[in-house]
Amino acid sequence: MAKTGRPLVGLVITDAERAELKARLARRKWPSDEKLRMRIVLALADGESSTSIATRLHTTAQTVSKWRHRFQSYRVLGLSDAPRSGRGRSVADSQVQAIVDRVRQTQPENATHWSVRSMSAATGVSATTVHRIWRAFGLKPHLQETFKLSTDPHFVDKVRDVVGLYLNPPDRALVLCVDEKSQIQALNRTQPGLPLSFGKPATRTHDYKRHGTTSLFAALDVATGKVIGQLKRRHRSAEFLQFLKAIDAAIPADQEVHLIMDNYGTHKTDQVRVWFVAHPRYHVHFTPTSASWLNLVERFFSTLSEKWIKRGAHTSVTELEASIRDYLARHNADPKPFVWQKGADEILASVGRAAKKIASINNA
Repeated sequence: MAKTGRPLVGLVITDAERAELKARLARRKWPSDEKLRMRIVLALADGESSTSIATRLHTTAQTVSKWRHRFQSYRVLGLSDAPRSGRGRSVADSQVQAIVDRVRQTQPENATHWSVRSMSAATGVSATTVHRIWRAFGLKPHLQETFKLSTDPHFVDKVRDVVGLYLNPPDRALVLCVDEKSQIQALNRTQPGLPLSFGKPATRTHDYKRHGTTSLFAALDVATGKVIGQLKRRHRSAEFLQFLKAIDAAIPADQEVHLIMDNYGTHKTDQVRVWFVAHPRYHVHFTPTSASWLNLVERFFSTLSEKWIKRGAHTSVTELEASIRDYLARHNADPKPFVWQKGADEILASVGRAAKKIASINNA
C-alpha cells in the first residue's frame, strides 16, 4: 500500500525575493549560515522535498522546516539572525548608510582615498565602528586594482574561441598556452637577510645588485599542467621560432596541436607565418589585444615568480637559469592543471557591465 501523508507544498517566493537571495549568495563574504538558509529557501521554492534538501546540504529536515516557517512569516529579513540580548546598537542605520555612501562616492580633502581614521574624524563615529562597517560591506578603499578593456574589434569571437578550448577541448588534440616571460632579472641582495623568527618575519635588504636578464619561453599543456620551457638571453622572432621547433620535437608527430598565443609582434612575423604554413597540424588561436589574462600560461608565470624567483638571490644569469630549470623539473614531476572556471557568456557580461560603467562616468 502506498504511503500516505500531506502532499508536498512548494514555498512561494516573488521574483524580487529570488533575485535578492541569489545576489546575496553571490557575495563571497556573506555569513555561511545565512547562505545555507538562502539555499534552503530557493530549493523549497523550486519544489524540492525537505528530505532531499537536508541530505544535499548536509543538514536536518527540522532545520529545513524551521527556515521554511521563518521565511513564510518574515520573508527575506527572517533569514538573518534575530537580535540577541545585550547592549543595543549605538549606530543607526542612517549613519551606516552615510558612511557607506561617503566612502564610495567622495574623497577627503587631503588625500585620494579615505582611511579608517579620516572617516572616523569626518563622521564622529569611532574608528573601530568604521572598520567594522567597511568589513561588513566588503569595502577596501586602501586597495586599487588595475584593468584595461580590450579595444579588439574581434574581442567577442576571440573570447569564445579561447574559452571554448578550455571548457570543451577538441578530441585527440593537444591544447598549449604559449607565451614568454621576458626580462627575468638575476638579482642579488647587497646584504644577507635575517631568517624567520618568533613574532618577526624574515627580512631582506631593499636594494640589490643586477646581474643580467633572461627570458623564459613556455608552453603550458592545458590538460595536464606540464610545461615545455626554454630559456633564451634574447627575445626575438628567431628565438620564438627555435621554441616552436622545440615544441614540435617534444610532442608526437601525428598529434593535432592548438596554440593559444597573444598578439606580440614576434608571434606574427613572416618567418613565423611560413613555419606554421609548413606545419599544418598547428592551429593558432590569438587572445584579444590587452587581454593576456585569457592565456593560462600567465597563471604559471605568476606561480613561478611568487614561489621561486621573487625571494631568490642569484649572482649571475647562469645561476638564475639553472634555478628556473630546476623549478620546471620539479613542476613537471608532479604537474597540476589550472582549471578554467568562467564561461564566455559570463566573461562577456562582466566586461559589458564594466564598459557601461565607464561610459556612464565619461558621459557624466
